[in-house]
Amino acid sequence: MSGENLQLFSVIGFFVLMMSLAGLYCLVVTRSLIRAIIGLELLIKAVTLLIIAVGYVTGRTGLTQSLVITVIVIEVVVMAMAGGLTLRIYKHNGSLDVRLLKRLKG
Repeated sequence: MSGENLQLFSVIGFFVLMMSLAGLYCLVVTRSLIRAIIGLELLIKAVTLLIIAVGYVTGRTGLTQSLVITVIVIEVVVMAMAGGLTLRIYKHNGSLDVRLLKRLKG
């Protein structure tokens, strides 16, 4: 790994770490389903950015592109399902508070 690649990887690694921490914070602390979905989205974007950075540094851009496209497709499906479930939970409970999910039975 050359010095330029190492410096670029360390900068991107810092941003990946910050995005991951923000995503985890959103997932752990929040009581709103929308914020939890945003936290999950931040975590997925951080992983995508890390895959791109590792692919650039190692020179395996073809593999990186295929992995990133796969992650994006999976992300779209997960977010569509999460949005649909959130909408149904809001219609059922009238709120997006996570604590009210204990009342769901069935």
